[in-house]
Amino acid sequence: MQPRKDVPLRSDAQRNRERILEVALAELTRCADIPLSAIAKKAGVGQGTFYRNFPNREALVLEIYRHEMQQVADSAARLLRSRDPEAALRAWMDRLAEFAMTKAGLADAIRQVTGAPGSPAKPTHTPVTSAAELLLRANEKAGTIRPGVTGDDFLLAIAGLWQLGPHEDWRPRAGRLLDLVMDGLRAGAPGR
Repeated sequence: MQPRKDVPLRSDAQRNRERILEVALAELTRCADIPLSAIAKKAGVGQGTFYRNFPNREALVLEIYRHEMQQVADSAARLLRSRDPEAALRAWMDRLAEFAMTKAGLADAIRQVTGAPGSPAKPTHTPVTSAAELLLRANEKAGTIRPGVTGDDFLLAIAGLWQLGPHEDWRPRAGRLLDLVMDGLRAGAPGR
């Protein structure tokens, strides 16, 4: 049974849930096939507590995915508060690349739980797309990028990040790819 969204968890129950998610993220990133019992043990919770929070592997993996994507999305507004729009967009792209590379093991777990017939659908990138839209509109308003680029266009343009191998020296190559995308966004900008 999943905790009801409208009823706040007791503080100890919330700590248990957060600890499970923290341990599960680390363990599933290392090995997509890790047994749930091993995650519960490393999180220091019993099987009952674990399964009250996450009745199956699918629920756990999809919650981690949603949480991590929301963290990436939330960073867009923070960056806009502390940097000019162009620098915020480029820094956010780096954050997205970091997420893509460090969560490669999690990607395997997501594919496992969403790839079988009758399994839940992979969550959409709605928070990340919305964050991209926020950054793109701020840059469009500042005249630093061409007008009319959508969040979906942007995500499609940077999709090459997910082709990089996380166990190689991916940072220089990701930087070059993201610089190319930024150059493309700048082409035709009214402020250039």
